[in-house]
Amino acid sequence: MLAPKAGGRRRPHRRACHEAVEHSSLGIVPRVVVDVVPKPEILDPQGQAIVRALPRMGLRGVRDVRQGKHFELDVDDDVDAETLHRIAGELLANPVIENWTVRRL
Repeated sequence: MLAPKAGGRRRPHRRACHEAVEHSSLGIVPRVVVDVVPKPEILDPQGQAIVRALPRMGLRGVRDVRQGKHFELDVDDDVDAETLHRIAGELLANPVIENWTVRRL
């Protein structure tokens, strides 16, 4: 499926996150997913706005929403878990106010 891009050009629809990325001369490159969300004690105005909007749309039953960030990293095989958590904690997340998870696909 193609999604419109600014300027009228079209770009391919994003590949499903469970797929590994193929590079022509390098073979399969492992994919790592990092999800970052505010810690429970931190207010999340975007999540609260979503919760308030759902009933106006006729949707009921959602008590809370935590809005966060999703990162997909294509990494070399030799990148270890410690390095991935360092990347997440020092670059992708603010450890004072956010929690994160790292998982290899």
